[in-house]
Amino acid sequence: MPESLHSKKLIKQKNKAASTQQFLDIEEIKDGVVILKNGSMRMVLMVSSINFDLKSSEEQDAIVAYYQNFLNSLDFPVQIFISSRKVNLTNYVNSLKTLSREQPNELLRLQMQDYIKYITNISTMSDIVNKNFYIVVPFSPSENQKSTITEKIYAIISPRQAVQKQAKKNFEVYKEQIYQRAQHVQYGLNGAGVRMIPLNTQELIELYYSLYNPDPVERTGMAPVESLAVNTSLYG
Repeated sequence: MPESLHSKKLIKQKNKAASTQQFLDIEEIKDGVVILKNGSMRMVLMVSSINFDLKSSEEQDAIVAYYQNFLNSLDFPVQIFISSRKVNLTNYVNSLKTLSREQPNELLRLQMQDYIKYITNISTMSDIVNKNFYIVVPFSPSENQKSTITEKIYAIISPRQAVQKQAKKNFEVYKEQIYQRAQHVQYGLNGAGVRMIPLNTQELIELYYSLYNPDPVERTGMAPVESLAVNTSLYG
């Protein structure tokens, strides 16, 4: 390929990536915190589920009361969302077939083959959906920002740059505050039997990647964030 054509191809690919990036609200993901382009931050907590219908009436009343108390204790907004993804069982079925061939017990091998047929039929006849539950905890630097006159003038002239500069300057302080909010959410729902864990940087990257790519293709996992060659860190 001539050098000029190769250069044009690289420029076209770069422009395509840039045009995609400009539609994303995320500026960076660092230390388990999502930093948006407007300078605000988010933490994402993965939440366990409880089977409310199987609880006794007393347990149901207690869960509702705990949830009401939790909502009343909040002095900041939270977002609750459910991620539903179609599960691809191809790799699971293939692993079962491998184990079946290696099984020395004839009876167990036949039972495994019946189970493989059962799983295959279910996946063919209907969609198997995996649901994950999350709570998003927000924080905005403007909630406790005390700016000087110079910073206020700079914010009027270049609002996005001002927000990013302020976020970079006080990132550790803001991170501690959003961590405290996440802990408040965790403690507030413990009594209702709900358990949760904050997603780390790698898990957040995979979560947002899956949200922007809602296909049922089974993935083997993305490369660890530490191994990424391109560093687009705002705070690095």
